[in-house]
Amino acid sequence: MKKIFQVISVILIVAYMIGLFPKQKLYTEITIDASSEKVWKVLTAFNEYSEWNPFIKSISGDVSVGSQLSVSIQPPGGDAMDFAPKILVANKNVELRWLGRVLMPKLFDGEHFFKIIKLPGDKVQFIQGEQFSGILALLLWGSMKESTEQGFIDMNKALKDRCEN
Repeated sequence: MKKIFQVISVILIVAYMIGLFPKQKLYTEITIDASSEKVWKVLTAFNEYSEWNPFIKSISGDVSVGSQLSVSIQPPGGDAMDFAPKILVANKNVELRWLGRVLMPKLFDGEHFFKIIKLPGDKVQFIQGEQFSGILALLLWGSMKESTEQGFIDMNKALKDRCEN
């Protein structure tokens, strides 16, 4: 019985690592009555996050592709978590995207993104999302989905308030 469990475990791990299991995704959006330039400015003023952001408590680092950030998040009702993602996209006034990992690739990866889409009348659609992958993401999804999504929503509302006032 122990040998069968070991074989099944190895098969599941290999299947997951080659991408046979779906990735877990979160997607939130909000309309902000401000220019894309203003939203980008607030979004990338990392030193001010502690003043307004209820989800991402702090970020430090350069806003450039390849840069490593130091990020601290705290989902509603959850514990703070620190990680050091690498910026994948830093397209001014359009998109900021990073990849964070826990310990090693394919264990728990999160590709987080912020998109700013211009709308008529000096407004934008702000989209925040993340794609989670890795063995731990699959196992932890049920316990983390709701609070992480609420954290995104809370941050989106706080960003809207900061940009519009």
